[in-house]
Amino acid sequence: MTHAFVILAANPGGDGGGLQFVFLGAMILVFWLFMIRPQAKKAKDQKKFIENLQKGDKIVTIAGIHGKVNRVHEDGTMELETSPGSYIRIEKSAVSMEWTANVNKPATTEKK
Repeated sequence: MTHAFVILAANPGGDGGGLQFVFLGAMILVFWLFMIRPQAKKAKDQKKFIENLQKGDKIVTIAGIHGKVNRVHEDGTMELETSPGSYIRIEKSAVSMEWTANVNKPATTEKK
């Protein structure tokens, strides 16, 4: 009986390979849940936001230019009115969804 125990103990790592695959799969799942999925959702929301831009919307570009949409072209560009009578043409992809949401957020006043 002691010889059987010695033979079984001398074979290290017999079942460790399956456990390593489980841990690898768990790491890939966690990476997908916390990294890839939120970025894909953010990109989808950005695309939807840009597609729904209309004349009169107040936006902010990635470069920090504030303005109002004057006209949206079919070729992926738009005219932005930065001040009365001053227009610039920008790409739709240059619109920042986060900054625009912060600018259009209603102002809150503190009550004392």
